[in-house]
Amino acid sequence: MAILSAVLNFLWGIIATPISIKLSRTFRLMDIPGGRKQHSAVTPRGAGIVLWTGYLLWALVNPNPGVEVPYVATGATMVFLVGYMDDMHPLPPLRRLFVHLAAAAWVIMPLSVPPQQRILLSLWVTGCTSAYNFVDGMDGLALSLALMTSYLAYLGGNPYTWLPFCGLVSGVLLWNFPSARTFLGDGGATLLGYVCSSHLAWDLFPRFFRMNIAVMAAVLLLIGGTPVVDTLCAMIRRMWNKKSPFYPDRGHIHHILLDHMLPTWQVLSLLVITHGILVGAGYRLLTELQ
Repeated sequence: MAILSAVLNFLWGIIATPISIKLSRTFRLMDIPGGRKQHSAVTPRGAGIVLWTGYLLWALVNPNPGVEVPYVATGATMVFLVGYMDDMHPLPPLRRLFVHLAAAAWVIMPLSVPPQQRILLSLWVTGCTSAYNFVDGMDGLALSLALMTSYLAYLGGNPYTWLPFCGLVSGVLLWNFPSARTFLGDGGATLLGYVCSSHLAWDLFPRFFRMNIAVMAAVLLLIGGTPVVDTLCAMIRRMWNKKSPFYPDRGHIHHILLDHMLPTWQVLSLLVITHGILVGAGYRLLTELQ
């Protein structure tokens, strides 16, 4: 059943994405070059809605998607819609952060964990949601990181959730790399971060019982991978320079590597491999602590 769902989700990504590109052009939902952006051509922002509708269709059609899926689907809808609104007309960062916090608290609410772990998991899901958006600055990066996360989580023992998500992300990725014909937008990028972190939280929370909160934070930092580490470094650097931690700049890892004239595929490969090592180390640490 998981393999069939993966194939159907892959086909959805392949078929629905060009339709979303045409609709984005019709309704002028376009990404304009300039500033910190790498691309030089006006590009449709339609991939996010394909990810959102694909996940919802899978959740509705699948006869046994998992007890956590309705919670994840509801929170993902909150995250996507506020991101989509921000794509059309920029919203205040605190308003978006409030929605991300609410969606994270919603998906963590049913878990039977102590209060301090509940708070940490909610903050982690919120951070991952924003982190995937912060690293979405080059073709294929956010989707490739989500694909690596999904694959490693699938190997960790939950094929019924992660394999279909792998299929969906793979189908959309073909339209976003090596040359992006559509962008995720804030809605799509934050959706990736939210879905990945929410399902990971549900997968891993039974292993956190009686775990020291500091050790748990270290495990989550590793499993958050490249987006979380890069975002934390960027926020610390900005505050050190007496700027807002949410102030946009070209100090992310992918910006630095691209500015050193490395080819896009090399930067993508390096960051995805690094992400895989970090997530794998997090799983290894978690296993050794059991």
